[in-house]
Amino acid sequence: METFLGLDYPTWWFLIVGGLFSGYAILDGFDFGAGAWHMFFRKNTSRETALKAIDPTWHGNEVWLVIGGGTLFAGFPVFYGTLFSAMYTPFILFLLFIIFRGISIKFRNMEDMAWWRKLWDWSYSISSIMLAFLLGVVLGNILNGMPLDSNYEYVGRGFFEFLNPFSILVGVTSLALFMMHGAIYLLLKTEGKLYDRIQGFLKIGMAFFIVSYIITTAYGLFYLDHLLVVFEENTLLFVVPLLVFLSIANVPRLASKKQYGWAFIFTSITIALLLVIVAFELYPRLLLSNPDAEHSITIYNAAASIKTLKIMMGFVAVGGPLVLLYSYFVYKTFWGKVKLDDEGY
Repeated sequence: METFLGLDYPTWWFLIVGGLFSGYAILDGFDFGAGAWHMFFRKNTSRETALKAIDPTWHGNEVWLVIGGGTLFAGFPVFYGTLFSAMYTPFILFLLFIIFRGISIKFRNMEDMAWWRKLWDWSYSISSIMLAFLLGVVLGNILNGMPLDSNYEYVGRGFFEFLNPFSILVGVTSLALFMMHGAIYLLLKTEGKLYDRIQGFLKIGMAFFIVSYIITTAYGLFYLDHLLVVFEENTLLFVVPLLVFLSIANVPRLASKKQYGWAFIFTSITIALLLVIVAFELYPRLLLSNPDAEHSITIYNAAASIKTLKIMMGFVAVGGPLVLLYSYFVYKTFWGKVKLDDEGY
């Protein structure tokens, strides 16, 4: 198989897709986390401030999801088709919640009635919570494995089969991680009494994540032996879980010193490193067939032609830096504390 800089093209595409979805998780993750806290704010001005903190960036963050989905389809069409048919229900729910989240942000201040604003506040908060949870559910199912036949088609029968114990735990852990991430972002954007209140939320968010992460990890160690094989075969890879531990431990240390900029960097690193662990656990698989492992989808039996991967890598080489530049410009432009004005957000 042809290689580029020592790696074959399916492996390069595996890294590209992983990098794009990591960027999406980091960027839209704090949006989801901020939304999950939304209904804990008592005052309308507090909710408006929290919304204004994410309003300039949330739609730009979703560009990463669109590009990630496009690269997944272009690079691994077999995996894309199987995953979306198997996870039809959570993906449809994800689509509905992402629609409601967007219209909630835009509709909220179109009318002055208290009931109108409260309706869209609830819609925004619930949608943010469910989006974070559903992302974790999908990831949990990919790690847990799903029943596939020899044609790589999903053969499960249960309508809610995707809600297995491990996927629920990963969903809750994802929500907790994003809530911690989002609280830190809001601390970077707020001040005064709201800032003080979010500091209390952050303590709850950190405890929520640490507890859920420990439980999920313990469950995986005891019940999902296949996730440990790569680490047993190459003990040097244990450095990554160690880095995850150090990164997580740094967050409360930095928060106690109110160094929230650095704390945000370390929650971002935590998200990235956790997805690196997922990549190690999967590679070269994309989707484990459980219980018939020989029917698993890999980067090789799911990849598009080498010619297609080469052409698409050219587009990524051009488009990737443009997306990064756009994201940098938006965050640079709207950086700093949020100030409410007469126009709301």
